Amino acid sequence: MSSETPQNESDTFEIGDRTVHRLGFGAMRLCGEDIVGPPEDEETAREVVRRAVDCGVDLIDTADSYGPGVSERLIGEAIGDPDDVLVATKAGLLRNRDGDWIPHGDPDYVRNQVLASLDRLRAETIDLYQYHRPDPDVDYEDAIATFADLQDEGLVRQVGVSNVSVEQLETAREHVDVATVQNRYNVDDRSNADVLEVCEENDIGFIPWAPIDGDDLEAHGDLLDEIGEEHDASRRQVALAWLLERSPVMLPIPGTSSPDHLESNVEASRVSLSDDEVERLTEAGVEG
Repeated sequence: MSSETPQNESDTFEIGDRTVHRLGFGAMRLCGEDIVGPPEDEETAREVVRRAVDCGVDLIDTADSYGPGVSERLIGEAIGDPDDVLVATKAGLLRNRDGDWIPHGDPDYVRNQVLASLDRLRAETIDLYQYHRPDPDVDYEDAIATFADLQDEGLVRQVGVSNVSVEQLETAREHVDVATVQNRYNVDDRSNADVLEVCEENDIGFIPWAPIDGDDLEAHGDLLDEIGEEHDASRRQVALAWLLERSPVMLPIPGTSSPDHLESNVEASRVSLSDDEVERLTEAGVEG
């Protein structure tokens, strides 16, 4: 693990038997435009992954539908399967030619995809395998049971769920030890606050997707800029710092295809907001 990022208890979280820094890296943006196809410069994309690890990031999130398959392949080519980096991926979404995201949780499909993901990631076991989105045409318990079976078979170390309600999370927990939940959450969008609360009560990692969405940041731009001036930080860095302060189970995974943006995001873990600043940002959004 890199020595560039200091590690203490508040900076880290345990996913199963693995301890990771709470600020990770989301690899969706490594792909081409609209998350379809390869990027124009694949070597730069691989360099972003390697630079993330050099900066001390040891939680990388991807999915089979990013590309599709492109993000996983680039990660595998860039870093292989290192012992000190937890690579999380997902299954349960398809992409059509228009780039639409289509839920597809058929158990046979998931079983096929785990093998494809292992191959692209150059891994023997997937560190964290997440059900990307509930499929209304597939019984939710059947889909979750498939992920539990993959864990029992040793293909998957930990199981996570994504885009779930509290009820779906509780159903999943009846079938498998849920390590993480990945739902949308940021400084403006708090619609999944009830799911976050369940995660806090049960020490389940909460991975907020779209942690620094541009439109959501703009909604509170003046406040973010005001606080940023006090810390010589950008509004993106302040928003990430707030997420890290918001909950000890919060695991933000900001994504980028730019090495410069990557390092700026990592620096957010060093922004120390005051209690008053945290409260002002918390009150700026609506929970639930």
